[in-house]
Amino acid sequence: MKSWKLRLAVFALLLLGYASGQTSTPAQAIALEQQGKLAEAAQVWRAVTQRNPKDAAAFASLGVVLSKEQKYDEAASAYKTALALNSKLPGMQLDLGLAEFKQGHFDAAIPPLTSALKMEPQNMQAQTLLGFSYYGAKRFADAAEHLKIAAKSDPDNTELHQVLAQSCLWAKQYACALDEFRQILEQNPDSPAAHVLTGEALDGLGRTSDAIAEFQAAAKASPREPNVHFGLGYLYWKSHQYDDAKREFESELSVDSGHAQALAYLGDIEMKWNHPEEALALLGKATKLQNDVRIAYLDMGTILAQQKRYDEALAALRRAVKLDPGRPDAHYQLAHVYQDMGNREESQKELAKVRELHEKADDAVASKMSTAPPSPPQ
Repeated sequence: MKSWKLRLAVFALLLLGYASGQTSTPAQAIALEQQGKLAEAAQVWRAVTQRNPKDAAAFASLGVVLSKEQKYDEAASAYKTALALNSKLPGMQLDLGLAEFKQGHFDAAIPPLTSALKMEPQNMQAQTLLGFSYYGAKRFADAAEHLKIAAKSDPDNTELHQVLAQSCLWAKQYACALDEFRQILEQNPDSPAAHVLTGEALDGLGRTSDAIAEFQAAAKASPREPNVHFGLGYLYWKSHQYDDAKREFESELSVDSGHAQALAYLGDIEMKWNHPEEALALLGKATKLQNDVRIAYLDMGTILAQQKRYDEALAALRRAVKLDPGRPDAHYQLAHVYQDMGNREESQKELAKVRELHEKADDAVASKMSTAPPSPPQ
């Protein structure tokens, strides 16, 4: 996206460089661009840059035309050359940042957009794009910082407020997320997604009973919405309401029979109810569907150890540790397995790890609902 300041600077530089009738090529390129003949205009600008490889303005104009053609990779290359020749070209950092953003190169977009914002602190386009780029790069706290400013200046931009809400949620800034999701719900009270996200924010604030009410509203609004029954079941499970949790996990499986987490938590409930064989069947099915559901491996290891199937128990518990080395429960179970096997040295090592570790589990429902946030808007 070109800026009017950039275009003024380019025209001025072109007038200086091509005065006295030296050539009409830049004028031809500009005329072609104005006629919408972008490919022809780009060809002319390339000829200009080949004749004068130090012409920053020509490279800048080439980048603008290529961006209009949505050839963002080539545009970014032209912008970088222009900046290398003249780092003070107005608007060029913003255009480079946008070209990188459009390619999904979020990390690469951050430095030029940061520079653009430093040059123009009131530029809301740079502010918004920088926030979106941080979001795309999964730097959610940084995203929230910039998107809060952008959203304040554009209160009616629903898409912007949604990305801000998601950024706050994933940054665990639950009060911010809740405020944003409540505004979204006011505009669309029947939105299952908004109810789910509001519930996630409430749960993050420790208001699990209120979160359950939001998930119930989501399930009522859209009974077949993927993941809603799992989220509700998880909140019941977290509240030790296992009968209700089981019902919801089974409802999720009626929507998606391959929902590994629903199977794993059903297995956990069966283990808690002292039904080891039923639990193992569910947990084994969950791990075949998805090999990163930690609770499935932890529970399998626990049950297998109780059955004195020590080698299988060790394999399952080691997998649980690998998935999250900072959780003490799998180390604790490993210590008992080693002790039962007569390996006192390894048992003591695992118990030492248990003493070192502090429970830092993220038990919020948001951490269970999905593995990644949606992509930022393009």
